[in-house]
Amino acid sequence: MAYVITQNCCKDASCVPVCPVDCIRPVGAAGQFTGAEMLYIDPEACIDCGACLEECPVDAIHYDEDLPPELERFRDINAAYFERHPLEPSAPAKPRRGDQVRPGTLRVAIVGAGPAACYAATALMEVDGVEVDLFERLPTPFGLIRAGVAPDHQHTKAVAQVFEHALGNKRLRCHLNVEVGADVTHDDLLAHHHAVVYAVGASRSRDLGIPGEDLPGNHSAVDFVGWYNGHPDHAHHEFDLSGERAVIIGNGNVALDAARVLLLDHTQLAKTDIAAHALDALSHSQIREVVILGRRGPRDAAFSAGEFLALGHLSGVDVVITDDELTASSTDDVETELKLRLAREYADKPTTPENKRIVFRFLASPSEVVGSDRAESLRIVSNSVDETGALVTGDPSNGTELIETSLILRSIGYHGSPIDGLPYDATKGVTPNDHGRVIDDDGQPLTGVYVTGWIKRGPRGVIGTNRTCAEETVAALLDDYAADHLSRRVADRNAVLQLLAERGSSPIAWSGWKAIDAAERRRGAEQSRPRVKFVDVAELVASARA
Repeated sequence: MAYVITQNCCKDASCVPVCPVDCIRPVGAAGQFTGAEMLYIDPEACIDCGACLEECPVDAIHYDEDLPPELERFRDINAAYFERHPLEPSAPAKPRRGDQVRPGTLRVAIVGAGPAACYAATALMEVDGVEVDLFERLPTPFGLIRAGVAPDHQHTKAVAQVFEHALGNKRLRCHLNVEVGADVTHDDLLAHHHAVVYAVGASRSRDLGIPGEDLPGNHSAVDFVGWYNGHPDHAHHEFDLSGERAVIIGNGNVALDAARVLLLDHTQLAKTDIAAHALDALSHSQIREVVILGRRGPRDAAFSAGEFLALGHLSGVDVVITDDELTASSTDDVETELKLRLAREYADKPTTPENKRIVFRFLASPSEVVGSDRAESLRIVSNSVDETGALVTGDPSNGTELIETSLILRSIGYHGSPIDGLPYDATKGVTPNDHGRVIDDDGQPLTGVYVTGWIKRGPRGVIGTNRTCAEETVAALLDDYAADHLSRRVADRNAVLQLLAERGSSPIAWSGWKAIDAAERRRGAEQSRPRVKFVDVAELVASARA
């Protein structure tokens, strides 16, 4: 018997060090990012001890005999990974860093409160004597865990529990509702801290660069996801749900999330923490078909195999594949082979006329958003692949296809924004860095300035990927401290509170967030939901003060 890792896997890798027989793969050291979409347990080596089950923060691990029907296939998926990659001893973990810091000699500011910031805070709190001030623009922590993870993925949101101990530590102060760049500047942070770690993510959506892109009805998936998750910046958006078809450009996991939310039955959504305004709007939605466009073929689809598999278990929804090239080759990895196998199964399965539909269109690129006063359809071109495997984008002069739709969502990736006072790579959308140390135009490190998360490496990876990323950055910071690069006089720790008061800022502490959390959960309990979110900053602040 064995344990099995399933769809919810966030690659946090908390399970890896507790496994007594070292049978969880793939394993990467700090700063090393594996290409696999999830972790796997070798069924032959597993000794059924349950240590990984207890450690998993998102309930992704199940006993193989207790797998619910929709997850049973993961038993074979875990085994298949080790058929291709036989278990070998992993590199021994480096000894735990034994640093101790004399209080007052290393105070670190972390900007942001998403997963990357929280993992950095957790790593720093493991070193005795380090003090941390965490600054976040919103009155709430956890970033995309709260405002990005789809509402029907409640287990994934549970990863926030991992950070409770660190963020509640007496050596860490939360300054929520404080905007760096407005309430305090980069120079202010350096004047009050020995080091600053920016974990600000990449929140801008990429543009399509096609005619008609500015027409109403064409939206960023960032706006749509923020809208249904109750992000204060996006709660005011409106989406036309009166048509029967929506088109999503891009086929990553965010696209799949948006498609599910558009098609899920109201009673299913009502059991989640979806924002109340979105729940109401979607209850009146007329959308019955979502078309997902990918400019490359199914072999290069950006969605994960686990999320693709889960679509087949949506009640009353057919998955339609319009591609014939679904045969795996000997060079395909385990996850690609699984995606192609699933695509073949969907393609061969008969559809039910009364069902809703998710239609995957591969090798298709948008060329124009068509409409007079608003989006009425999307013009697409067919792409191809040449003999070398390179993508050849279709030429509109050779013919196009028009897909009628009044709702278009572009889900083609995120892009980071420049940070005031720091270098910026506009092409990559990141802050230039060397293993987390911010570097100038000459490649020299800026003393005491670091980055982690998407602003460091670009918008790739899942929640748990930020753990190794943050550990690499924190290791660089502690090495610089040990080398005496961060030794300098800074203002007294309480001086930052005085500065914020002088600027008219009203920071919310960790206790304030706990008050918000409790209030939202109480509101949710009244409706048999996990929580009912406050979506207005003033309401959030009032709840924190209460």
